[in-house]
Amino acid sequence: MRQVGDKRSVRTERRAQLGAFLKSRRAKIAPVDVGLPPGPRRRTPGLRREEVAQLSGIGVTWYTWLEQGRPINASVQVLDAVARTLGLDHAEKAHLYRLADVPSVAAAPSSTVIPPGLPVILDKLSPLPAVLLDSQYNVLVHNDAYRALFPGLTDSGSNVLRTVFLTPECCNPYQHNIDDKRRMVAYLRGAYVRHLDDPTWQALVDELCVASSEFAGMWARNDVAVPVNLIKVVQHPAVGDLAMHLTMMALPASDGAWIQIFTPVDETEAAKLSELLAMEDRARLRPIDEHRRRFHTVG
Repeated sequence: MRQVGDKRSVRTERRAQLGAFLKSRRAKIAPVDVGLPPGPRRRTPGLRREEVAQLSGIGVTWYTWLEQGRPINASVQVLDAVARTLGLDHAEKAHLYRLADVPSVAAAPSSTVIPPGLPVILDKLSPLPAVLLDSQYNVLVHNDAYRALFPGLTDSGSNVLRTVFLTPECCNPYQHNIDDKRRMVAYLRGAYVRHLDDPTWQALVDELCVASSEFAGMWARNDVAVPVNLIKVVQHPAVGDLAMHLTMMALPASDGAWIQIFTPVDETEAAKLSELLAMEDRARLRPIDEHRRRFHTVG
């Protein structure tokens, strides 16, 4: 059972996160975006606190306390007004509510529950690669096609974020652009605030911030987002690059978990996927092993 002190520290951390989030959002808005004159040179990027308060119809002192993380109770109406002023989207608004401990935002389940029939469903999706990820991007369940497409992501403890940010570009199966990576980190940020009392979440964030300056910079942006469907380019040494539609489906009953399904964008990409799936494991892995021996073997 969690102690009262622990609950208090979690609430304090949420308030600190709330202040950082609000500061990062108002820093993104230019005065002219909300109908204010540019004015003289500003030491603060974006809107000032008093401008956010004025535009939201709330007191400057109250808004300042909110950013400072003081233990004040924020109503839904006030948070809605601040969200409108800051131009928050749906994901950002939900994030704001969670940080402010607004009771109308449903609490997340304490753990990810894998529906009993899901492994069978993923198998039935073959030859399309499919996987179930939790909100930390840990691989939970996958089908054989996913194992063939991402051989390094199906070992025990595999995590997509570690692969994306910590794997050298030559060996990284994901050919991400900067916006893709920012969106991944923004989704992690949105899920993170629901688990401030879970040390495994802080450990993952700390690990990635230390090991990847790119991740650390994106984490510091304080962006939040939800997963979206898009096109991913997957690099596999046995067949080259594959352009795939990435379709995501959330599982509401499981704590932030979602299914990813990879579909070739055209017949040419489908033929490459078919070629890959028709190979024996040894043939699929041979070019990967040869690359590692040639370029990543010490001595």
